[in-house]
Amino acid sequence: MNGTTVTPDIKSIKDFVAFIRKDMKPRGKTPFTLFNIISVPVMLLGIALIIYRFIKGLASITNLSQDFPWGIWIGFDVMTGVAFAGGAYVLCFMVYVLRVEKYHSIVRATVLNGFLAYVFYAGALVLDLGRPWNIINPIIGNKFGLSSVLFLVAWHFLLYMIAEFVEISPAFAEWLGFKRVRTILNSLTLGAVIFGITLSTLHQSGLGALFLMAKAKIHPLWYSEFIPVLFFVSSIFAGLSMVIFEGSISHRVFGDQLDEEHLRSYDNIVIGLGRICAGAMFVYFFLKVLIFIHGKHWLILNTPMGYWYLTEVIGLVLIPCFMFLQAVRNRNLMLIRWAAVLTMLGIIINRLNISVIAFKWYAPVHYYPAFGEIVTTLTVVFAEIWVFRWIVNRMPILREAPEWARKEDK
Repeated sequence: MNGTTVTPDIKSIKDFVAFIRKDMKPRGKTPFTLFNIISVPVMLLGIALIIYRFIKGLASITNLSQDFPWGIWIGFDVMTGVAFAGGAYVLCFMVYVLRVEKYHSIVRATVLNGFLAYVFYAGALVLDLGRPWNIINPIIGNKFGLSSVLFLVAWHFLLYMIAEFVEISPAFAEWLGFKRVRTILNSLTLGAVIFGITLSTLHQSGLGALFLMAKAKIHPLWYSEFIPVLFFVSSIFAGLSMVIFEGSISHRVFGDQLDEEHLRSYDNIVIGLGRICAGAMFVYFFLKVLIFIHGKHWLILNTPMGYWYLTEVIGLVLIPCFMFLQAVRNRNLMLIRWAAVLTMLGIIINRLNISVIAFKWYAPVHYYPAFGEIVTTLTVVFAEIWVFRWIVNRMPILREAPEWARKEDK
C-alpha cells in the first residue's frame, strides 16, 4: 500500500545479508536525474582533491594560512551546517516536550537530516586540520584544557550525534524488522530528546563563544559579547527554514511514500513553521538593534562594511521576517518558501561574515576560498543528500511505520 513499510522476513544471518544486498541496489526509474548528473562528477573530483589534500597538505588545495586558519570549511560546513541542523532540536522540543502532535509526521525526516548534517559537517573538520590525527585533542582536553570552549563544543558535538542516532534508530529497527530492539530503542527516545535539546542549546551558543576571544579581529558591527545568544536564537529560524526548504523538496521527490493524511496536513505544518520563524526572527532582529545601539556604531554605518551589515540585517532578516508574517496571514505557502530561502541565505552570510568576511577585514591580503575548497564543500553536501535519499527510499522516515510498530505505539 502507498506510504507503508513492508517488514522483511529475517530469520538468520544469511537472510540478513541477503536483505542488505538487495536493498543496496539503486532505486528509481532512471539513474540519469539532473541531481545525479551534477553531483556525481563533483563528488568524484572532490574525492580526488581530498586524497590529494591528505597527501600534499592543506596548502595544496586551500588558501588557508596562519593569518586566516579558518575558511569556508569552518564558516560554511560547521558554523552554517550546524545552524541548519537546528530544526531537529526545535521540532523534538515541540513534539516530545510540548506535545504539539501536529509536527510529529516530519520529526523523523528532520532528525535524520540533523544527524547526517552533524556526521558530515563535523566529520569535515578532519579536512581542516593540518594534522588530522590530532582531532582527538579537543575531546580529551589535551593542549586545550578542560575548561576551554573548544573542549565543551567537541563533547557537545559528540554526545549530540549519539543522542540523534538514538532518536532516529527506531526507524532502522523497523526497516530490519527487529521488533525487540525497536522496543528498547523506542523507550530511550524521550531521554535522548531531552538530552539532545540540552546539548543543542549549549553547542549552538558554544560555536558563537569561540569568537569571543577574537574581539580585535572581528569587525565591530559583527562582534558582540552576545554572539553566543545570537547564534542560539538564529539557529531556531535557521533550522526551521531548512525544514521548510528540505520538506518542500522531499514532498516532490518522495511524494509517492506519503499517505493522504500526511499530504493533507502538510500545508498547516508549513504555515505553523513560518509563524515560529517570524517570531524567532523578530527576537533576533530586536537583539541586533539593542546591541547596535549599545555599541554606538552609528559612524561606521556609512562605510562599505556598514552597507554590507545593513544588507544582512535588513535585507536578510527583517524583510524575510515580514514575508513570513504576511505569508502566514494569507496562508501563502509559496511566499513562506521564498522567505525560508532568503532566511537560509541570511544565515550563510552571517556565519561567513563573522568567521571569514569580517574577520581581519583590515588585512591588506584577505582570504578567498580556493577552487579545491569549494569543490570539497560541495562534495560533503552532495554526499549527505545521497545518504539521506538512500535512507528515505528504504526506511520508514516519511512513509508509515510497519503495522506491528504502530500497534506497539498505541
